[in-house]
Amino acid sequence: MNSLKDEVKFLFSGQGMPYEKVCILVAMVITVFLSVILNGNFAKDAKVAIIDLDNSAYTRELTNRIEASEYMKVTAVINTAMDPKELFYQDRAAAVVYFPQGLEKERYTGVATNIGVFYDNTNTAQTSNIKEALNEIVGLDNAAAQGDVGSTNDSIRGQLSLASRNLFNPQDSKDNGETLGFLFFFGSMFFTFATIGMIPRLRLSHQLEPILLEGTPWDLIVRILPYGGCLLVSWVLGLAVLRVWGDLRFSGNLLTFLFIQLFYILTVGALSLFFGWTAANPGIASSRMILFIPGGFVLGGMTGPTTFFAPWVVRFSHIFPLTWEFHFQRDIIARGAGLGDIAQTFGAFLVYMGIVAIIFCLRFYASRRALIKMRQMAKRNEQGKHRPVEALS
Repeated sequence: MNSLKDEVKFLFSGQGMPYEKVCILVAMVITVFLSVILNGNFAKDAKVAIIDLDNSAYTRELTNRIEASEYMKVTAVINTAMDPKELFYQDRAAAVVYFPQGLEKERYTGVATNIGVFYDNTNTAQTSNIKEALNEIVGLDNAAAQGDVGSTNDSIRGQLSLASRNLFNPQDSKDNGETLGFLFFFGSMFFTFATIGMIPRLRLSHQLEPILLEGTPWDLIVRILPYGGCLLVSWVLGLAVLRVWGDLRFSGNLLTFLFIQLFYILTVGALSLFFGWTAANPGIASSRMILFIPGGFVLGGMTGPTTFFAPWVVRFSHIFPLTWEFHFQRDIIARGAGLGDIAQTFGAFLVYMGIVAIIFCLRFYASRRALIKMRQMAKRNEQGKHRPVEALS
C-alpha cells in the first residue's frame, strides 16, 4: 500500500509526464477530433487533370461528365502534349486523363479506340473511386453508342475503352508506402523526444539564464544540429536498406531530398524547443510530442489518402511539419521531381518555416524580458532587506 500511495503521489506531483492529463487528451483527440476529420471514406472531388489533344465537342462532353461526378473535379485541361508525370507534382492531380487526337472521329465511325488514364499510385486507396467512376462513364458511353441510352449493362460491347497505367508505385509495394511513411514518422518522433526536453534540462542545470541574457535564439537552435545530423544519417541508411534489400523506387535526386531535409530538421527542432519550453522537466516535455508530430502522420497522406479528406482538412493538416515532409517524399522520391518542379510547395514551406522562426524568437525574447524583470525585482527585494540595517547604523 505504501508503494501504491507513493506512486499515486508522484503521478500527481508534476515531476514526470502528466499522464492523468495526457490519457484524457489522447482519448478526446481520437474520439472527437479525429472522428470529425476522418469521417470521409471515399474520394470526393479528387483532382483530375485532362490532356485533350482532340479538343472536340465529344471530348468536352466527356470532360463535363468527369466534372459532374461526385468523386472527381477537373482542375486543368491542357490541349498540348506533355508528360503526364509533371501534372502530379505538388499533389496537383490524383489522375490524368488523356484524350488522343481523332477520338471524336473514331467514336462516331465505330472504330475501337482508347482513353488513356494515368493514376497516382503513391497511395493505392486514393484512386479506387476514380477508377470506378471512369469505368462507369465509359460503360454508359458505349451503351449510348449501341442505342441503349442510360444502360449500365456490362454485356454491351462498345468501341471505347480505358487504357490505364499506375504510376510511381505500380507494384503496390509497401516499401514505397507504409514502410517509408513509418521511417519518416518514427524518425521525426524520436528526434523530437531527443530535443523537446532541452530547454527544461538547461533550466535545471542553470545554463539557460546565461543564454537568455547574453545570447540569441540561434544559440539554442544550434544545439539541435548534432541530433539533426544523426537523423539524416538514419534516414539515408533506412532508404539504402529499402533500396538494396527491398524494392524502393527512388526516382529523384538524393541530394535534392537531403537539401530540403536541412530546412525540415530546423523547423521540427524549433517547434520541439518551443513546445517543451515551459515544461518543468524533460519528462513532462516529452509528453507534448503528441501536439505536433502524429497529426502529420494521420493527415499527411500516408495512412489515408488526402482525396478522402475534406478540403478544409487538407489545408488544416499543413500546421503539422510531417505533412510537408510527406509532400516532399511523394514528389522527390516517388515522382522524381526536381527542386524547380516543387518550387511552389518549397516556397510555401519556407513561409511556414519563417512563421515557426518568428514564434520561437518571440518565445525567446519574452523569456528574456521575464528573466530580467524577475532579477530586477529580486534585486529590489534584496535592497529593501538591507535598508533598515543601514538606517540603524
